[in-house]
Amino acid sequence: MRVRFLLVVATVLAATACGPGSVPPFAKAVAKGEKAAPAPAVGTLEWAAAGPWRLDPERDRWRHPVQTLRFWGLGPGMTVVEIFPGRGWYTAVIAPYLAKNSGRLYAATFSPLIATPAQQETIDRYAERFIAHPETFGSVTLTALSPRAGDVAPPGSADLVIVSRNVHTLMGEGYAEKAFADFYRALKPGGILGIEQHRASSTGVPDPQATNGYVQEVVVKMLAQEAGFEFVGSSEINANPRDDRDHPFGVWTLPPTLRTAPLGEAPDRRFDTAPYRAIGESDRMTLKFRKPAA
Repeated sequence: MRVRFLLVVATVLAATACGPGSVPPFAKAVAKGEKAAPAPAVGTLEWAAAGPWRLDPERDRWRHPVQTLRFWGLGPGMTVVEIFPGRGWYTAVIAPYLAKNSGRLYAATFSPLIATPAQQETIDRYAERFIAHPETFGSVTLTALSPRAGDVAPPGSADLVIVSRNVHTLMGEGYAEKAFADFYRALKPGGILGIEQHRASSTGVPDPQATNGYVQEVVVKMLAQEAGFEFVGSSEINANPRDDRDHPFGVWTLPPTLRTAPLGEAPDRRFDTAPYRAIGESDRMTLKFRKPAA
């Protein structure tokens, strides 16, 4: 019994030593005395999503990375552009997968020329985590997206552009139309634009700046179609019917942010976050568009 316990502990420690993230599911099963599920085959999306390099894998229940990436059509040998990757939640799945499958990843982040101190810190942390570790994440190329920045990837080079929960950012900054044109230019004919976005109610007048973080689905479709994209389809994989969108601090009232005061103000310790934890993460649309074939 002691030998079995030590083996489980060794497995857990080895996984933790490889980087941040939770213990792989097969190790958890053994620790609970359950029959261990076979480890995913190296190079599969399941393998990439189960790796000890993951960031906040507990959020998979709301974000479904493997199913979402399959819906968008991620495959071996692809060139992918991830827009505003932030801390790299999706990068930690996409980059190892592409590295094992002869693919390439461009990360279009904030422009260092106009980045705020907080944005520059995000760029630096992303580079430290991913760019500095090609043995795990392959060759990740940093580019920039801004009102004045150039290409997010060489024109006509990408198979897939991913915009995860950032359309509201582009609308708030006032250059959503320019950004969608950049995505279109980066893609090959037939290339795919995949979008995951906090979904506003379909009724009422759309907010052109998306100040609460939610965007109407019709607005996202309009932005894509005005840039030249064809709508392919949608999935409800990231939907959350418990999200009524009626939150005092916008979408950021919900997990994972759990904001308790307006942006720029000190957190309010009296604010009860329990109802918002119970809702979970936001209701999201998951859309797929295509650049028409030549």
